[in-house]
Amino acid sequence: MRRLQLTLFVPDDVAAVLEPIRQRLDPVQQGLIGSHVTLCREDELAESPLAVLHGLAQRPMAITLTFGAPVGFDSHGVLLPCIDGATEFHGLRAAILGSTAIRQHAAHITLAHPRNPRAPGNSTPSEISLATPLRITFNTISLIEQVDGGPWVVREVAALGGLSS
Repeated sequence: MRRLQLTLFVPDDVAAVLEPIRQRLDPVQQGLIGSHVTLCREDELAESPLAVLHGLAQRPMAITLTFGAPVGFDSHGVLLPCIDGATEFHGLRAAILGSTAIRQHAAHITLAHPRNPRAPGNSTPSEISLATPLRITFNTISLIEQVDGGPWVVREVAALGGLSS
């Protein structure tokens, strides 16, 4: 099975803080994909997600989202919820999908996914040592692909304002 998504990868400086936490909480998920915010899921994308990336030339140069303290969900899942920037995030999604009549999708960064086995290091959200809020500026959108549940692979990257790869 092949899946394509549009994703905002966390910049390297912030990823350097998040990746050790993700490795401890959920090494399976951390091995599949780096720290990110899913922008558009495969069921939302048109037949040609690459055309969507090339159509972003008129977008702002960046989007800034602020994430709050870790929260638990679905047994042992842990995420960082977006606490500021949701309107801009939804606006970017609407521009990409070509409509404002789209489902609301809350921006977040998953630290541990409940579909994976609970890792020995998976602790309660209150035990996670992370300085929040985290204010993160995203300058690029990545088209990523996953085949048969394997690691996600970046297929193309677009700057929020034009193609960068």
